[in-house]
Amino acid sequence: MRLSSIDIIVFISYFILILLVGFGAVFINKKKQSSKDYFFAGNTLPWWVIGSSVIAANISAEQFIGMTGSGYAIGLGIATYEWLGAIGLLIVAKYFLPIYLKNGIYTMPGFLEKRYDSRLRVGLAVFWLLVYWFVNLSSVFYLGALVLQGFLGLNLLQWIFVLAGLSGLYSVIGGLKAVAYTDVIQVIFLIFGGLITTFFALKAISNSTDIFLGLEMLFNHAPEKFDLILDKTNPNYKYLPGIGVILGGLWVANIAYFGCNQYIIQRSLAAKNIGEAQKGMALAAFLKLFIPLIVVLPGIAAFVLEAEIGKPDEAYPWLLNNFIPSGFKGLAFAALVAAIVSSLSSMVTSASTIFTFDIYKPIFNKTATDSKLVVVGRIMSAVSLGIAVMVAPLLSSLDQAFQFIQDFTGMVTPGIVVVFLFGLFWKKANSSGALWAIIFTIPVSVLLDVMIEDLPFLDRMGIAFLILSLILVLISIKKGGKENNLIKIDEGIYKTNTIFNVSTIIICAILGVLYYTFW
Repeated sequence: MRLSSIDIIVFISYFILILLVGFGAVFINKKKQSSKDYFFAGNTLPWWVIGSSVIAANISAEQFIGMTGSGYAIGLGIATYEWLGAIGLLIVAKYFLPIYLKNGIYTMPGFLEKRYDSRLRVGLAVFWLLVYWFVNLSSVFYLGALVLQGFLGLNLLQWIFVLAGLSGLYSVIGGLKAVAYTDVIQVIFLIFGGLITTFFALKAISNSTDIFLGLEMLFNHAPEKFDLILDKTNPNYKYLPGIGVILGGLWVANIAYFGCNQYIIQRSLAAKNIGEAQKGMALAAFLKLFIPLIVVLPGIAAFVLEAEIGKPDEAYPWLLNNFIPSGFKGLAFAALVAAIVSSLSSMVTSASTIFTFDIYKPIFNKTATDSKLVVVGRIMSAVSLGIAVMVAPLLSSLDQAFQFIQDFTGMVTPGIVVVFLFGLFWKKANSSGALWAIIFTIPVSVLLDVMIEDLPFLDRMGIAFLILSLILVLISIKKGGKENNLIKIDEGIYKTNTIFNVSTIIICAILGVLYYTFW
């Protein structure tokens, strides 16, 4: 597929706009950046920037390509990841953020040291850096470039360098503030560009511009694709194990991703205050409700249109190629690039933050000056991009690389969630219990796979979480010791304002209607 001249103009305009916003957000006041400015935007981020940035960081090529492919193969059920994710954001906003902000927590490994000890801080800081470099960043580079290589006549490696340049130009120099403010632009392109694809796909089905007619015909042609809860007879039950999705392991993934993940939580930690942080997360939760419109419905539409594709992940490129006219195609293309670039920039900034504050400063230079930390942060941002660029092409030689990546992260996630949840909400949890929970994470998950044949991925995460929780509790009780009072939880800390409470009620009501309708 090739872009027309007007499509290229639209894309170049997008490219210029994000650079102007990125550099403008940092240098408009013409003052020298402090480490607080570079890593945490000077704690000045308002709610609308936080919410937009969380969604821009969250949505990448994995959603546009992977979830559209799942929409084609599975149907609306895959939307559960997004819709329950909205509840996950609200839970984190109400119960996690007040503790983090009250206790001056700026990195997730830093919380582990304050709550437990330095072993957990350094160990998990190294682990997260390795995951950022060799899993998250490299996979987004590879998957994004793989999808884009048919555009503009560029090959896989050339697109990897283009994406690295786009994300690195402002994120390496500008830090979190540049990333967060450009994410506002990115999320606009992402949502409206994505909706354009949905609009033209529905237009092709109904042969009219009546969106509601298109939705009605979509449902009538493939009612089996609109089941939110799959039964055991469904061939995709192993991916979405019925009611277990709502009650089981998906909550482990949600809490890990939105509550313990540096590159998502960092925006809220850079908020003006707790009220702005919570309103921002509520905005992100509200936007989450609409994501299936742009990444799941197009996949179902491709199924109804009998897409001529070899595998489900080709559904989104097939729609772009066959149904999006010139001009609009450039906007849809910009939406895809925006999703990729915003995720890359967020991961780079977070990897830099973890290295600087959890490895470099405490281990190598405890007396590092403020300006030195900024320099180290910029160097590490560039290094992170460089490592990922080198690793990304290697993924093409691996069979089922992304299946392996998803499976591996799912094995580690339950232990991380156990350590954070008990660290936040049970004072008697100690470092020995937490350390053994982390040590047993992978062995427990592997053992469950071996012992229980055809155990769904999400069910395994839920069971592993329960087993590891028991391990942490038993060891903490056996070791005894004083309750941990380093983490301060004041009376009324979980009280939220009216705007957040009303938003939560509205979001939960909408989700209730959706699940009642498509159960």
